[in-house]
Amino acid sequence: MATVTLTDARIRALRPRRSAHDIRDAKLKGFGVRVLPSGRKRFFIHCQRDGERIWRIVGGADDVSAGEARSRAAAMLAAIRRGRPAPSTPEDTVFEAVAEAAFRRHGRSWKPGTLKVNRSYLRSQILPRFAGRQVADINRRDVVRWFASLRATPVAADRSVPVLSVIMREAERMGFREEGSNPCLGIRRYRRKGRERFLSDAEVRSLACCLDAHESERPLSVAAVRLLLLTGCRKSEIVTLRWADYREGALFLRDSKTGPRTVWLSRSARDVLDGIRRTSTWVFPGRKRGGPRSRGWLDSFWSGARAEAGLGDVRLHDLRHVYASIALRQGESVLAIGRLLGHRSAETTLKYTHHADSMAAEAAAIVGAVLAEG
Repeated sequence: MATVTLTDARIRALRPRRSAHDIRDAKLKGFGVRVLPSGRKRFFIHCQRDGERIWRIVGGADDVSAGEARSRAAAMLAAIRRGRPAPSTPEDTVFEAVAEAAFRRHGRSWKPGTLKVNRSYLRSQILPRFAGRQVADINRRDVVRWFASLRATPVAADRSVPVLSVIMREAERMGFREEGSNPCLGIRRYRRKGRERFLSDAEVRSLACCLDAHESERPLSVAAVRLLLLTGCRKSEIVTLRWADYREGALFLRDSKTGPRTVWLSRSARDVLDGIRRTSTWVFPGRKRGGPRSRGWLDSFWSGARAEAGLGDVRLHDLRHVYASIALRQGESVLAIGRLLGHRSAETTLKYTHHADSMAAEAAAIVGAVLAEG
C-alpha cells in the first residue's frame, strides 16, 4: 500500500482504478485516503484497539482539505486510544443511510415482490438492531449476536442475512468500510425442516380423480392446476399466462422469477391449453376486463380439492416438486431438471437429490426382499 505525504495537489492527481485503492499518509499513522472506482475520494482512519480493527470515514476529499482532514483524523485517533467516543463522522456513514443507498442501487434489479419483501426484513429485523450505528463499526460479533437473537424466527433470520450482506457490500463499494470486511460472510443458516412435499403415485392418482370430478363446474381452476402439475411452472407464471406466450408447442414466458424463459410442453400440457376457450388476451382472464385472475384465485379451489383428495399438507407450489421428482425418477439429469424448472443455478436443483436418496432406499428394500425370497 502506497505511503506519501497527503496534500491537496497529490490527492487531486490520484486516478481511479477498477477497484478501490488506499494511499496512507506518511505524516500521520492510521490516516489515509481511499480512491473509489467512481473517482470519489474519502479520507479515513484505520487503527486497532484491544485487538479490534477500527475503520472510520473522516470526510470526503471534495468537502475538506487534506490538512483539515489530518487534524480531524488526529483527534479521532487520540479519542479512540483513550477509549472515548470519537468525534462525529459524516451523516451518510450511519447504517440506515447506507441501507437506503443500497436499496436505491439494487432495487432497480430486484423484482417488485422481492423489493417489498426485502424492505420488510430491513424494517422489522435489521434496522431495530443496527439503526444509528456507524456502518464501519458493525463487526462480525455484532452480526452473530443479532442472528442468534432471531433463532425463534429462523425463516426471518435466514432471509434477513442476505439483505444485511448486500448493505455491507454497498458500504465497502462506497468506501465506508474496509475492503473484504463484510461481517455476514460465513454466517451459517438455521437448519430447518424442508417444506418440500413429494406426492406418491397413489396421491397423484387421487388428485387426478378429484380434478376430473370438478372439471365441469370449475373448468379454469382444474385446467390451471393441471398445468402446474404438467409443466412445473410457478403459480404466478400460470395465472398470468397470455395466449401470445403459447406458440410452437411451448410457453415463451416474458418474465419469471429468474427472467424470461422457455417452458417446453408435453402433449398432455398442450391438450389442456387447447381445451380452454380463448375469450381474452389472458389464458385465465380476471373478472374485471383487461387483466388476469388474481394470484390468490386458485387458493380457495385448491384448499377444497386437496382435502377431498387426501392431500392435507400439500401446497400448490408442491406440484412443481412433483414434476421435478417424476423427471428425476425417469433418469433426467440435474442440469435438465434445472432447465425444465427455470432454475438460475444448479444448487437450487440439487435439493431434489434428497428425493433421489429416498428412491434409492426404496429400491434397495425391494431388491433385498426379492433376493431374500429367492
